[in-house]
Amino acid sequence: MAQALSVEDLLDAYRTMKTIREFEDRVHVEFAKGGIPGFVHLYAGEEASATGVGMHLRDDDRLASNHRGHGHCIAKGVEVKGMMAEIYGKRTGTCRGKGGSMHIADLDTGMMGANGIVGGGPPLVCGAALAAKRRGKGGLAVAFCGDGASNQGTVFEAMNLATVWKLPVVFVFENNGYAEATDSRFSVSCKDIAQRAIGFGMPGRIVDGHDFFAVHEAFAEAAERARSGGGPSLIEHKLDRFFGHFEGDNQKYRPAGEVARLREETCCIKRFARKVTGEHGITAQQLSAIDDEVARLIDEAVAFAETSPEPEASDLLTDVYIKY
Repeated sequence: MAQALSVEDLLDAYRTMKTIREFEDRVHVEFAKGGIPGFVHLYAGEEASATGVGMHLRDDDRLASNHRGHGHCIAKGVEVKGMMAEIYGKRTGTCRGKGGSMHIADLDTGMMGANGIVGGGPPLVCGAALAAKRRGKGGLAVAFCGDGASNQGTVFEAMNLATVWKLPVVFVFENNGYAEATDSRFSVSCKDIAQRAIGFGMPGRIVDGHDFFAVHEAFAEAAERARSGGGPSLIEHKLDRFFGHFEGDNQKYRPAGEVARLREETCCIKRFARKVTGEHGITAQQLSAIDDEVARLIDEAVAFAETSPEPEASDLLTDVYIKY
């Protein structure tokens, strides 16, 4: 519950949201310079969603992401310099430069991976949740999906299996209104994705994804249900993304001025800052100090990535096969 959050908790939440935002804004700039290979899908605008969920997760909990996964990684505790190096394809990256933006994984922190396959995460978390259930230590697994993935058969199968086996899973659908360039009103058969929970016999809840406190409170309930043996839940975060589907997307499918309006009116970080300085005794100076700390971290991460070595040809055949 929001009332249980300490000042330190709130400062940590702000630090995570700012780290995600600055990371994404910097990747946007550096990608335009041509130094980053491959595709990049940015998470800016959705920071409250990953942060409000991530604060409830333990190190032994598992999280499966989608192609817009940088924010989920940071919220799960993946080290930022390694992430930046991974996006640059460098040998010092989280996956030694072999995964890139869409495949960052770090099993030490419970990050099962971002995923380039739409709807690829839910089946993975069912396996992780089954393992957690058998261990009996209260672990859980989370799958982040978009509104496009909510229409995939793999997702339906995973939700059905999670209910049948009463798995400790939380399915979080980040509905930003666009599946690539398609407005969700033309692709999702029901008004709210949360309504689909009824068909699978699990609780479904709609949350304002711009509101960190609402996200934090809703996930607390779902996590408690999962950890106590109550089975899976579905949460729909309604939110907005500030960049295109991918970097280079001309976004002609969005009304003129929409992004500028959203940045002004729905920014979750501005909203969080107003609330904590107005109601929780946090000062603007405390937030400003975190801004400076985060800016230094991102500068260091970019410098680390740019100066890190490229993978060698001999690296091609490492990390490919598991030896038992």
